[in-house]
Amino acid sequence: MAGSAALIVALMLLLFGTTDMSCGSASVAGGGNGKVVDSGTDAKPDQASSDGLFIYCAAGMQYPMERIKSHYEEEFPKQGKIQLQYGGSNTLFGQLKISKTGDLFLAADESYLHRAREEGLVVESIPIAKMRPVIAVRNDNKKNIANVADLLGDDVKVALGNPTAAAVGKKTKRLLSASGQWTGLEKHTTANGVFKPTVNEVANAVKIGSVDAGIIWDSTAAQYPDLKAIRVPELDAGTVLVSIGVVSASKTPTAALHFARYIASRDRGQHSFGEMGWELIEGDVWQDRPEITLFAGSVNRRALEPVLKQFQRREGATINTVYDGCGILTARMRSISEEQSAGFPDTYMACDIYYLNTVKEMFQDAVNVSDTDIVIVVGKGNPKNIKSVDDFLREDVRLVLGQPDQCTIGVLSRRLLQEKGVYERLTTEKKVPLKASSAQLVPDIISGASDVTLAYLTDTRAAASQLEVIPIDSNLSKAIQPYAIARSSDHKYLSRRLYDAIAQSRDSFESAGFNFRLEDAFKASEGE
Repeated sequence: MAGSAALIVALMLLLFGTTDMSCGSASVAGGGNGKVVDSGTDAKPDQASSDGLFIYCAAGMQYPMERIKSHYEEEFPKQGKIQLQYGGSNTLFGQLKISKTGDLFLAADESYLHRAREEGLVVESIPIAKMRPVIAVRNDNKKNIANVADLLGDDVKVALGNPTAAAVGKKTKRLLSASGQWTGLEKHTTANGVFKPTVNEVANAVKIGSVDAGIIWDSTAAQYPDLKAIRVPELDAGTVLVSIGVVSASKTPTAALHFARYIASRDRGQHSFGEMGWELIEGDVWQDRPEITLFAGSVNRRALEPVLKQFQRREGATINTVYDGCGILTARMRSISEEQSAGFPDTYMACDIYYLNTVKEMFQDAVNVSDTDIVIVVGKGNPKNIKSVDDFLREDVRLVLGQPDQCTIGVLSRRLLQEKGVYERLTTEKKVPLKASSAQLVPDIISGASDVTLAYLTDTRAAASQLEVIPIDSNLSKAIQPYAIARSSDHKYLSRRLYDAIAQSRDSFESAGFNFRLEDAFKASEGE
């Protein structure tokens, strides 16, 4: 595969220009027993093909990527050799779009990754570092260039990245168009300078003195000791995020993700980027097979499990999933935090925003994924002729509810019954049995141990033929399921990719009976 990709790319160079070649679940059953069981995900991560992985790599990333490639091949020799194809980001994008081969795409500007995802060329993307455009001059700066206006001097020769080929050129055109300076600089460069297809070629032109100045990335300037970087306000506004994406056509996506994680990890590939002038973000900690812990309210289990299984296989990762009542889960979180012990979750998907709010200081901002109705649940045929919550007070009706201190359905049921004006009478006149998890309520109705309960509509789907549900006319009869990432997690970007997988799993949630609140689209973002 990689060999054929290289051949196609070589042919594409004839169409797009030259490149600079001088210069990579476990799950816990509900009920609070805390026992981890095997998720059944025993598939081993795929290895790269015998030809190794093929990477489309922006020319400005050449120096760190060559070092990272060498370290990776030494650490993981069975993964095969890495082939790096260098070029301008736009040129590489065009090659990828036509060839539809390869494994990874490392662009100099995340906008190319967004385009690639929108066009179905790339699936996942992982951010690595930041950089911004600067004016580059030789250290002696004989023309005393200090700002963009100085580039227009009659005796000043300028090199710019070609906006149709290089990310730095595209970014320069956008920024200086906004400041009203692009038209003049473009004319001046056309008449008295040169446009280059890669940022490295712009830097080399300044270095050898064929031009007096150029606009390059600050990270590129840091790799040239003979050059001086001049930051100016117009260009400072153009800070970009460098990300690497997994090509959708990759035949070994798990191996591609393995290398991508290696590149973006704070204790592996990021070192090389940092030492060569890039501004680093806080990447994930490196693990050959990463593990994250997901705490999930019991209501989410039916929708999440197929998503988690597929995600683990593709990522070559393990998700230790703990399903339980949210009161139990949040109490465990507080205990872990207070004792500063291991086991705090990387992510949390609650049954409702109520319990997430009780620990919100421990998590980044949440996203509401889905919702489900709270309904009255009775046995088939409704033998006690129950019509509303008022019937819960009847002596002949056996009621079971969730425990408010242990599960979200208990809290929401209490709130709803208080609104209906029956909660105080129920708690004083009846000894209502309370369950620790929403998953334990419907089985009581099926077995005949109780006549009625308040439960999530989704929990009735599996046994619909044995049950009847009665809707409740109340604004409080709805539970909303949020997803959040822990501030303490060492795997925030892996957790965000898990969110991406969830965000593209409408069918799984709707088939489980949820109302899905997200659009099927790329949702990841850098930072909190």
